[in-house]
Amino acid sequence: MKFELKTEKEYFSRSFLDFFKIILIFSLLIIFFDLSGKLGIISRHYQIKNNCMRLAVVKSKSNFEKLSKLTNLKNKQSILEFCMEIVR
Repeated sequence: MKFELKTEKEYFSRSFLDFFKIILIFSLLIIFFDLSGKLGIISRHYQIKNNCMRLAVVKSKSNFEKLSKLTNLKNKQSILEFCMEIVR
């Protein structure tokens, strides 16, 4: 007959590893959310720059509408002034 006795050392090391795993998962989630937010900002900036370049070539209503949604500018003159700053 075999008799085993679990010690507290094993219990504490296991709980420490579980705690470390939880901290690691939370830190990775924070990093991924931060990265996705920054990629969203980069994507929006690229869309604005691309639409301003297209607006410089073709002044169509769809280009004005897209830029109006992205920049929250309502009239054409303010959109054109904004794009002049971006294109420079």
